[in-house]
Amino acid sequence: MNKDFNPKLYYSISEVSEIFNVSNSLIRFWESEFSILNPRKNSKGDRRFTQKDIENLKIIYHLVKKKGFTLEGAKNEIASSKERLKKRLVIIQNLEKIRTFLVETKMKLE
Repeated sequence: MNKDFNPKLYYSISEVSEIFNVSNSLIRFWESEFSILNPRKNSKGDRRFTQKDIENLKIIYHLVKKKGFTLEGAKNEIASSKERLKKRLVIIQNLEKIRTFLVETKMKLE
């Protein structure tokens, strides 16, 4: 998952797939599997993902791609502890940023 992106009101499916470094079809598949994903569609039927959808995708991505959950396992985990998962994900992302900073600093010192 690409960590840095500029927040905006709506994201196209191409932008979302780029943020997470996955295919458009995987995003569409997750949309059909996870009820927490509800992108709006414009008059042409193009999906428009909100910041809330991005946050929910971060949770799904973390559970499925990073932790190796099955889709059913991820659904159960989200249903039982979504708020705890959001908090944990923020902590993990902050730790990853700190790690990146430390690695870059170490490389500069060598």
